[in-house]
Amino acid sequence: MERQHYIVNGIANENIKTQIKNALEKVDGVNNVCVDMARGSVEVIYNEPATAQEIRDCIENTGHKIE
Repeated sequence: MERQHYIVNGIANENIKTQIKNALEKVDGVNNVCVDMARGSVEVIYNEPATAQEIRDCIENTGHKIE
């Protein structure tokens, strides 16, 4: 199992938190998603076939920038 942690700009409310979480949970291989609004962070636990690049792309496709 792999674990990635990202600092993401603009997680300002529950709607954005839910949007990011739902998008990531659709990625095949993602097991767990934790979005922390206070820290502006996203932690993803995943297995193959998901890749770190696919997860980064998914977050950025929701309109948010990874620091």
